[in-house]
Formats: sequence, C-alpha cells, structure tokens
Amino acid sequence: MRNVRWSHNRALLLEIFILANLAFLALDVFIAHSVNAFAHRGEWVPFIFSLVAPVVLLLILLRRHDDFQQGIKRLVGLCVGWGAILVGIVGLLFHLESQFFSDMTIKNLVYTAPFVAPLAFTGLGLLLVMNRTVPVESMEWGKWVVFMTLGGFAGNFVLSLCDHAQNGFFDAREWIPIFTSAIAIGFLISAVLQTGEPPFMRQCLTVLVFNGLVGGVGFYFHFVANLHGVSSNIKDNFLYGAPVFAPLLFPNLALLGALGIWALTVKAEANAPT
Repeated sequence: MRNVRWSHNRALLLEIFILANLAFLALDVFIAHSVNAFAHRGEWVPFIFSLVAPVVLLLILLRRHDDFQQGIKRLVGLCVGWGAILVGIVGLLFHLESQFFSDMTIKNLVYTAPFVAPLAFTGLGLLLVMNRTVPVESMEWGKWVVFMTLGGFAGNFVLSLCDHAQNGFFDAREWIPIFTSAIAIGFLISAVLQTGEPPFMRQCLTVLVFNGLVGGVGFYFHFVANLHGVSSNIKDNFLYGAPVFAPLLFPNLALLGALGIWALTVKAEANAPT
C-alpha cells in the first residue's frame, strides 16, 4: 500500500508539473508573439489554449474520487493532451513556413521564428496522454518521463545553438548551455536504456542539477543584458532582446527528469533481490 501511495504521488506531481508549465506558456507565448503584435490570427491559438487548458486540468485535479486513468479525469486529460500535441505540431509547421520552407538555408533556420519552441506544447501533451495510459507503478512510466526529458534537452540544445548563433557566440559563455545539454542528452539516453541502477541514477541526477544551475545563471545573464540593453525603453529590451525565460527551461527539465529518475530508482529497488 505504501508503494501504491507513493506511485500515485508521482502521478500527481507530474500532473502539477504539466499544469504549471501550460499556464506559464501563456506568458511565454504572449511575449514571443507580441514582437510582431500577433500579426497572424493563428498566433492567438496557443495563447488561448494555454489559458484555458490549465483551468480545465485544475478543475479535474480537484476531483477526489477519480484516478488519472479512470473516469472523467482520464477523458479530459486525453482531450487536453491531444489538443496540446496538435497545437505544438501545427505551431512547428507555421514557424518553419515563416522563412525556412521558402528558402531552405541554415541562415533562415537560425533567424526564423524558433521552430522548436511550439514543441513544448507537444511534449506536455504527450506527458498528459502517458499519465493517462501507462500504469504509474510500472518501470515504463519512469522511462517515458525520462524519455520526454531527453526530448526537452534535445530541444534546448537546438534552441541554445540557434539563439546564440544569431550573435555569432559573441560571449564564450554562450557555449556552456550547448555543452551541458549535450551531456544531459547522453546521460538520459543511457538512463532510458538502463534498468534504474541507483549508482548511475545518482550520476544522472548530478547532471540534471548542474543543468538546472546553468539555467539559473543563464536567466540572470539574460535579465541583466536586457536591463542594460541598447534601447532606452526597458520594455523593448525585454521584448526584442535576449529571451529572458528561455534559460529557465533547464531547471524546469531538471525537475521533470528528477521525477523520472526517482520513479526508475524506486522501481529498481523494489525489484532488487533481497
């Protein structure tokens, strides 16, 4: 019974993580699309979705008597999850269509709208669907969480590379998140293939913690850079300058990865011979 209780706590923590991230995406999307004043009507779709979806998830989260994989919680979670997946994929296509599809060059890939960014919706949607369909007590649940963290760090690698390439890596410290996210990708690939051996899981946690610290420091540097930007208008500096919230993806993914590592470790210890 104690193992079951802790397992359901992990499912609840994942649900809270998804809800909080969808809510935060409303602010992130609003800032990103304010650069061109929501020139395309479709740009309102992810903003509205990220306003409505967290409210819906919160309402079903408050229901005490349903499991995430049963009843109304399952149905609503699947609907919101698949909706987020669709929003992310369509957003990816729209971002690429802005310049890259018309002239497929590395330059357009770097300077076009951040094509990987909409996949944040897809990742959160996949986590919702997984939390409704994969038994939380199983090893597969933890592996899926780690796998989605792996996908997030792959996106971080691409975003960091493209964003910092825009200024030609003017500051050598801009290489740091690229290297640390690449290291995280390697460790998380191994974690997915492992069976949750505690010594290796602790190494993975160390890598995740370090990436979280890198993200925190990156947030500070982005924030300070915008405070002392080229424009006398601070709002314009934050709107058109360094993406202030982008580095926070690192500690965010570190939390998600830690949840998956925890699940794998608990399951491995439970299966270990006594």
